[in-house]
Amino acid sequence: MFTGIVEELGEVTAVENLGDSSRFRLRGPAVTEDAKHGDSIAVNGVCLTVVDLAEGEFTADVMAETLNRSSLGALVPGSRVNLERPMAVGDRLGGHIVQGHVDGTGTIVDRKTSENWEIVKISLPADLTRYVVEKGSVTVDGVSLTVVDAGPDHFTVSLIPTTLALTTLGIKKPGDPVNLEVDVIAKYVERLMTSGTGTGAGSGSGGEAGAGDARGPVR
Repeated sequence: MFTGIVEELGEVTAVENLGDSSRFRLRGPAVTEDAKHGDSIAVNGVCLTVVDLAEGEFTADVMAETLNRSSLGALVPGSRVNLERPMAVGDRLGGHIVQGHVDGTGTIVDRKTSENWEIVKISLPADLTRYVVEKGSVTVDGVSLTVVDAGPDHFTVSLIPTTLALTTLGIKKPGDPVNLEVDVIAKYVERLMTSGTGTGAGSGSGGEAGAGDARGPVR
């Protein structure tokens, strides 16, 4: 589990096409300082497993599903990426609960600059709009942010100078894709509220009943 507080602005140093997957090599001296084989590191909000480590760099395999559902497929050598290690038990939860499981991608639509911050407008896939609410939390390229305005097909966030300087959101331009992860609590609440109806997220997989069926509808 992550918190959406980016630790380091890393860099892609190599991308190897393996047919149905890709192998990325990424530079991140801070996040690899105590990392070992099998550990998780979030790359632009995507939880990846460390395969190999050497001199401040790590290697991770990215499956086709991840490449198709996130913006990682657009990365090339030289691309900058947001890096975060998982939260340790007992650490402060500085952002919000982030799983590193991307729900979809959006696009930077517009940027409005003021003296001390920027307002960034990001497109929102139709199937995610119900999870994004004004003043709620959303993860953009692995960065925990507060929603300023939630529209029918977009949302806006306000970026402070620290976020602009230390994450990829400071260099993203209109038209660039970003990874989105909505608040997981909203998804669990939706499933609980629809359990037992046989429709939507509450219907069980593999023919099994939803979680609330044995006790009746949740009230």
